[in-house]
Amino acid sequence: MATGRSNYLTKQTGEYIVAAELSRRGFIATTFTGNVPSYDIVAVDDQGGHALVQVKAIAAASWQLNVGQFADVAFDGPKQIIQGQLDDPYPDLVCVMVQIAPPDSGRADRFFILPWRELGKIVIAGHSRFLAKHGGVRPRSPASLHTAVHPEALAHWEGRWQVLTRRVRPTPANTTLQPTTHARKARGKSREGARAGRG
Repeated sequence: MATGRSNYLTKQTGEYIVAAELSRRGFIATTFTGNVPSYDIVAVDDQGGHALVQVKAIAAASWQLNVGQFADVAFDGPKQIIQGQLDDPYPDLVCVMVQIAPPDSGRADRFFILPWRELGKIVIAGHSRFLAKHGGVRPRSPASLHTAVHPEALAHWEGRWQVLTRRVRPTPANTTLQPTTHARKARGKSREGARAGRG
């Protein structure tokens, strides 16, 4: 059974592994070690475009999640009713699900990269199937919103780093820092005048 310490180490390892992989792919990756709600890393490219990244790491066979993060769930007595998918915590949030390989195993870490919204669809579909098997009532703990996601459910998204690349866009703040066409022309004329004066 995982302890609090082992869970923390898995989370920390996952964030650092993802940050290292992003760095290798040309992004500056800033980690927040769980201090910011809903995202763990900001990935920034060489043009100032950025993406917010949520990391979910496991050192086991499946991710243990709460369907309440993704869906509006109502109760009719003990019966769970999924009323719809929740909005993303942040626009264009990217989730990197990482399965950490055991030390000295010779196996590679596995990365599954997908939009938060797509992860939500997978979680809701899996939980809905589970509830359907039990008449909408979760066995043993009817009020629990716990759900599990296995790597097989994410197979389509394995290694798809291009999902994150597409999310990286220039920010308005970075755009305003770029010289405008007028400013570039004025600066050019100033330089020409200075050269003429020296001539």
